[in-house]
Amino acid sequence: FFFSVIDIPSDASLADAVETLSKHKILSAPVRNVNAPEDASWIDKYIGIVEFPGIAVWLLHQVTEEEPVLKAFKLMRAKGVGGLPVVNESGEKAIGNISIRDVQYLLTAPEIYKDYSYGNGRLTSASFFCRSITVKNFLTAVRSYLEDHHKASPMLRGLVTCKRDDTLEDIILRLDHEKIHRIYVVDEEENLQGVITLRDIISKLVHEPHGYFGDFFYGVVPLPESSRV
Repeated sequence: FFFSVIDIPSDASLADAVETLSKHKILSAPVRNVNAPEDASWIDKYIGIVEFPGIAVWLLHQVTEEEPVLKAFKLMRAKGVGGLPVVNESGEKAIGNISIRDVQYLLTAPEIYKDYSYGNGRLTSASFFCRSITVKNFLTAVRSYLEDHHKASPMLRGLVTCKRDDTLEDIILRLDHEKIHRIYVVDEEENLQGVITLRDIISKLVHEPHGYFGDFFYGVVPLPESSRV
């Protein structure tokens, strides 16, 4: 039987490469030259290898503060992610975070949109509110609601960030302290660079490449049959 080769097109983005490696649960894949002819040899067809360990930070999807909040929820569902950074109009600096769980406030806390009007009357529909309100105004309304009802909510603490040279230990401790699942990576000027999620860290800690332990376990001497251990 034959195994199909999982490769990455040379014109793919880094985010696409990460998605391919994650989907197939592999640590590396050859990069296929999209301009190579069909009958090209292996050497001419493949121009390199991309490795998961070499990708330190996941590229991310994001929404701007003036986009409809409905777009944010649709994007999270389409991309299969639990949260998105909210950036300013230039797309460089993150001003907040919106989670897929935040949609609950449209159902459980209708008072967050009581101050928004439609035409000559008040909004009576959470669905219309979701279609019309911007991400920025949605977050403002939710924060106001949480300040009155859930002062301990992590959402009130602001965006949690780290730098590329922070240690893994520092990041894990920060995630635990803040009780959050993702931390955004910024540069020295606070420009958004990427995201690291708790799932990313766990996957690095629990997965070992084939042969990682060598013949270590083969060197264990079996216990005698009479042993009670």
